[in-house]
Amino acid sequence: MPRWEPDARERFVSAALQLFSEQGYDETTVAQIADRAGLTRSTFFRHFSDKREVLAAGQETLSALFAEGIAAAPSSATPLEAVGAGLANASAAMTPFNRELGARLEAVIATSSELQERAMLKKVGMAAAMADALRARGVPDPVADTAAELGVLAFKEAFVAWSTGEGDDLAPMTAAALDRLRAALAQLG
Repeated sequence: MPRWEPDARERFVSAALQLFSEQGYDETTVAQIADRAGLTRSTFFRHFSDKREVLAAGQETLSALFAEGIAAAPSSATPLEAVGAGLANASAAMTPFNRELGARLEAVIATSSELQERAMLKKVGMAAAMADALRARGVPDPVADTAAELGVLAFKEAFVAWSTGEGDDLAPMTAAALDRLRAALAQLG
């Protein structure tokens, strides 16, 4: 078995999702995931603290991409325009691997309350990263928090549609989702 593989994280994620789909989350062990990935348990634990963390792989990267896009938005951008820049930055980084795993990931999460809880925490973390990036631009707390939450909702909506085969390019889908949410927000009065 190789000691190090450049795509080890992707292999672990793919193997875990296959096993979770086949036999359930609770019945799947780290040893089975490592075996299916063709790697060792010690390699698994160099990448993840436990099997639940496999499903959050990339969360920190995604949050950083949102924050970087927001920071790079023009200084004249409104908070939602800055969030849109963050969504575009993160969308541009999504690969066919992300798309292929998206629907499978949602299906696995739906089978476990523990995984649903983790998915909610992931959304909280992404919203916090966006809100912090907005605050760094001088956006007041309530506005930053609201814009960030809308950004998470827009990304989630677009990502689910994209990962189930709608559209070829995630970026315009996230922009459209954010526009729909902006229009819905205006209707709240």
